Amino acid sequence: MKLVAPSILSADFANLERDIKAIAAAGADWVHVDVMDGHFVPNLTIGAPVVKALKRVSPLPLDVHLMIETPEKYIEEFIKAGADWLTIHVEACDDVPGTLKRIRELGAKAGITLRPGTPLVDILPFLEQVDLVLVMTVEPGFGGQSFMDDQVAKISRLRKEIDRRGLKVLIEVDGGVNDQTVDRCREADVLVAGSYVFKNDLRQAIQSLKK
Repeated sequence: MKLVAPSILSADFANLERDIKAIAAAGADWVHVDVMDGHFVPNLTIGAPVVKALKRVSPLPLDVHLMIETPEKYIEEFIKAGADWLTIHVEACDDVPGTLKRIRELGAKAGITLRPGTPLVDILPFLEQVDLVLVMTVEPGFGGQSFMDDQVAKISRLRKEIDRRGLKVLIEVDGGVNDQTVDRCREADVLVAGSYVFKNDLRQAIQSLKK
């Protein structure tokens, strides 16, 4: 059964505690937190102080996706704030192996991700250093986009490579995931969904993704 990580980008920001507790009660496994800086992606969301506040009220692990430039400057701040999983973009980081190592040293699970236009080969050298690989099936930066079918091949290739190396690395998929596209994510372990979860019955939406 898949893990489901609803993205609070689609939640009610005036009632984040309420919405996080609601998705937990509805069967969600993680809370996905999209951090955008307005530079790496054309949008601006939240920072470490909000993550710290979420940590105080969330019964679920926080899965924090850093869509920011030079994430190595901020990983300690986000982990201290409460990020359980911390994912960086290969395109945004000057020292990928050093940053992944530091994330683990600070006690969080390390993740790596890439834009849809970035070839998968760019992250393959780091598979032994991560706990999770996030495959973006939309362009990072905005919620509510449609699933990009051409990214499914990345999921399949990644699954084969992880299995070939005998690694225990989770594959996460984010972008346009719903009851119509979930079948294309069969080889993933974790599904991120924002608008599909929060704009429908929470329990029904989450369970439709798990199955």
